Amino acid sequence: MQIDNALNIGVQGFQEAQSRLSQAAQDIASQSVKDASVDSVDTNDLTTALVDLKVAEIDAKANAKTIQTASDVLGTLLDIEV
Repeated sequence: MQIDNALNIGVQGFQEAQSRLSQAAQDIASQSVKDASVDSVDTNDLTTALVDLKVAEIDAKANAKTIQTASDVLGTLLDIEV
């Protein structure tokens, strides 16, 4: 396994999660400012956006762990005396 590959995959996944998180947050914000009345808020869209927000959070955490693990492995490899 190449460490740089794992780092790149982790970073790319984290960036994708950040993008999904931003989109979900924007969807939630747009729902709340459409109209102050409760009748105008589409609960299906709001629920979907909240679920997307949570999924993006979990995905970002998983990718952060991938990055940390790759970094730890690289550190261990550098510590090995030849």
